[in-house]
Amino acid sequence: MGLTAEEKATFKRDGVLIRRGLAAPDLVKRAVTLIDASYRKEMTADDIPAYSRRTFAPELGNSAELLSLYTETGAAGLAGDLLGDTAPVTTAQVQIRVPEGEFPGVQPEKAMHVDGVSCPHLDPRELRTFSLLVGVVLSDISDPQCGALHYLPGGHLTMARWFADEWSLGMTEQVPPEIDRERGTPFLGMPGDVLLMHHLVPHTVAQNLMPFPRVMAYFRISHPDHASRRLEALRDPWLDYPPLTDLPTPTFQE
Repeated sequence: MGLTAEEKATFKRDGVLIRRGLAAPDLVKRAVTLIDASYRKEMTADDIPAYSRRTFAPELGNSAELLSLYTETGAAGLAGDLLGDTAPVTTAQVQIRVPEGEFPGVQPEKAMHVDGVSCPHLDPRELRTFSLLVGVVLSDISDPQCGALHYLPGGHLTMARWFADEWSLGMTEQVPPEIDRERGTPFLGMPGDVLLMHHLVPHTVAQNLMPFPRVMAYFRISHPDHASRRLEALRDPWLDYPPLTDLPTPTFQE
């Protein structure tokens, strides 16, 4: 089932949409089995900092089992509802927040940021942006202390104004001070839940204080024209979203 008009309006307002149980249990189980084997047999504590910046289980990035979490769950169709056209997706990113009790101090809390902009481990003039983040939950994230992703609803609009008015390529600041002080809303879910988040939504990731790993599979989705207009897309939040351009941004009462 595609996105409803209400869901599109919610996404335009918040920059975030959650579809519960979108990924079928058998697809989740296949992916989890592969990731767990890599986590238990291949990973060492020394790998964790680099994997946290890029991906865990890098050998699985283009596996059919992981890609099916995007291509066979309906997530690809939802991305198309938001972006119109999408560039091919050929790789998955696995992100694990390891238990702090098992690996103390190895994975500190991440600062508020927008992916691919002013990354501390990259040249600040380099942009590795995209249009839409799709995340598939692969473990129980019902408690914020699991190392949940924290996002700022509506922050995509604030970030677009900052990129347009105050930011310039080469700056090392990832977000404006008022965003940096925010803690955000924890994304909680169960295996099979799917998160769709506008690239410009600022977010952070907490430490995992539970005794088991928190596991997510992420897909970075781009409008086909994104790579040729990365700077413009930072300043215009709807440039890559033609289906939403003329949709009014609602102001819902809480």
